[in-house]
Amino acid sequence: MNIQIKNLYCFLTLVEVGNYTRAAEKLHLTQPTLTKIIQRLEEHLAQPLLIRNNQKVLATEAGQLLAVSAKQIVGQWHRLQEEMDNLNGLQTGQLRLGVCPMMGEMIIELLSEYRRRFPKIDVTIVELGGYAAEQALLNDTLDLTFTALPTTHTQDFCSHNLQGYPLLACLPKTHKLALNNTISWADLAQYPFILYNDDFSLAKLIRRLTHKANIELNITAQSGQWDFIATMVDAQMGLAILPEPICNKINSPNLTYRALAPALTWDLALIWRKNLPLTPAADSFIKLSQELNPTTL
Repeated sequence: MNIQIKNLYCFLTLVEVGNYTRAAEKLHLTQPTLTKIIQRLEEHLAQPLLIRNNQKVLATEAGQLLAVSAKQIVGQWHRLQEEMDNLNGLQTGQLRLGVCPMMGEMIIELLSEYRRRFPKIDVTIVELGGYAAEQALLNDTLDLTFTALPTTHTQDFCSHNLQGYPLLACLPKTHKLALNNTISWADLAQYPFILYNDDFSLAKLIRRLTHKANIELNITAQSGQWDFIATMVDAQMGLAILPEPICNKINSPNLTYRALAPALTWDLALIWRKNLPLTPAADSFIKLSQELNPTTL
């Protein structure tokens, strides 16, 4: 049996995207070419790997088994390529980096400096929430990821702590709670609340802390976009919690922000797998992060 690494990568991309047209665009292939690649895989394995369900492509049981092994194979191949590239003195290579959509401005200096020092390293940036980024690390589809602490799989990761930012309650200036100097969980529980999507570390942190405080928030909406969350608060659809750097970017004259009681911080970190060798590109990125951010939380 002769199955090419590239074909496994195409299969994984299709499973991830769930649509032939979008997957072909992402892979820079025509849709007929991608279809033929999948057909060849099915012929090699003598198993149907994918089924269409209301225009969405889903993996069969055999497809799910292949996806698990394919992630490991593609990840190991990526690492082998990186080790070979390292023989050229880190002049070429690839870095697969996860970034939370809200973190862009906080890490741009690090990204731009890495690009300046290692211009021939191809950096692929994938936007993911904290929990999804952890899963991508565990599946070896990312080398490193930025996330908010604490992680869900703490025992599986090493980390370099970056910086902590205060989390603030975001509310309309006309809201009754705007008269308070600080906002408690009990205060927030009295009103509709807008939460982050469940794959965000902040969502899991808020749920855990409210559960510990025996408080149940009235969650009326969830989003992964901080600007949309602020817009919903502006429209008086509910209250929210946002990191201070994000609050500083919001220009609405109708919103105000209050400290939480007890105080809560958004602690950012760069994380990677324990007990898994770092690629040269990933190792150089971590060392640069430690150089530019020598202090820890």
